[in-house]
Amino acid sequence: MVQALTTTREIQRATLPNGVRLVTESMPYVRSVSLGVWIGSGSRIEHGPENGISHFIEHMVFKGTKHRSAEDIARSVDSVGGGLDAFTSKELVSFNTKVLDEHLPLASDILADLVLNPLFREEDIEKEKGVILEEIKMEADQPEFVLHETFISNFWKGHSLGKPILGTKETVKKFGRNSLCEYFSRVYAPKNILITAAGNLNHDKIVELIGEKFSGLEARDGSVADTVPKTYAPFILKKKESLEQVHITIGVPAYPLAHKLRFPLYILNTVLGGGMSSRLFQNIREKQGLAYAVYSELNLFRDTGCFMIYAGTAHETATRVVNSVVEEFRKLKQELIGEDELRRAKENFKGSLMLSLESTSSRMSNLARQELYFDKFLTLDEMLSSIEAVTREEVQQIAQEFFRSESIALAMLGRLGNVKLTRKDLEC
Repeated sequence: MVQALTTTREIQRATLPNGVRLVTESMPYVRSVSLGVWIGSGSRIEHGPENGISHFIEHMVFKGTKHRSAEDIARSVDSVGGGLDAFTSKELVSFNTKVLDEHLPLASDILADLVLNPLFREEDIEKEKGVILEEIKMEADQPEFVLHETFISNFWKGHSLGKPILGTKETVKKFGRNSLCEYFSRVYAPKNILITAAGNLNHDKIVELIGEKFSGLEARDGSVADTVPKTYAPFILKKKESLEQVHITIGVPAYPLAHKLRFPLYILNTVLGGGMSSRLFQNIREKQGLAYAVYSELNLFRDTGCFMIYAGTAHETATRVVNSVVEEFRKLKQELIGEDELRRAKENFKGSLMLSLESTSSRMSNLARQELYFDKFLTLDEMLSSIEAVTREEVQQIAQEFFRSESIALAMLGRLGNVKLTRKDLEC
């Protein structure tokens, strides 16, 4: 069944008999089409020795299918000037392409081939283990990444959401054809597959193209065991004398992605550390000169979230940076943000949101996000109205709810020297 969902965005939706979902958005004023296949289950559903297998499979499908060699896959999209990409996150795996509208049949054929017909040859698996082990080493050489993983693994301790997307050296080395095929068969089920497309397209034609490729996929349960993660407030000081800086992450729990107060949460993030005019940037970098990089970010998922602050500074000033962040927490709890500050944050967020939706690829990703997390599609006007409706009181309410001393997590990595911090320093 097909139904039109909005008037200001030409979004339509369909479901194949086996359960594969399809959402399209027509943008007749462009000549490109972006098409994506989304597997609605990322690394958070991996358990024990499976850690990293979603990412491993994402790599392996490009090594060859029943109909194409690895070289054929690369050349197919390059030959028409298009782009082909994939990524694995905590809750999603994406395979996507962007081509001229006339090449949409080719794009759909390539993506379907990748998702439905990977070979998983033993010799390719062994080669790819080496590639991913090097990727793990590369990440381990980046202190900001190491700190992030250390923080996350302790913030959601004991849950798969806290495990690394790449897996570990130990888990990756043990992957074999049987484990890959079993996981692939279990997770790449119609129930978990969403296809989105945006650009100069015809919805009925897309339904026909996708139906030809995916209708033969056998309907099966595809459900996976998962639990709501519990958050912790770790206090971690990790020395690494080879680093020139002390890298700092401070975090607190936050709302899930689809929470009704998500827009006030976004505004709070913008005010605190979302840009050059943010409080953290202006205070810690511009006024005190303590850091080059300082910012806040939101990591939101379907049932939990984390509000994180990062800064890199000298070991002599690490305590001052932490104290400055905690002081900003305290101010946001005690005082309403100014009207001018609220207006700047709203305009900043609206501008970022609208600019991010100008391309077909970003619209394609937005369709997946709204289908998977919201099960509804907001018009651009509805998004802007939601941002405009945010009040200073709502921003303060969120600060008071989450910026609590007992909930603040801290992780530091680098030349700590005589840095002495205790949980008492996090009182706000």
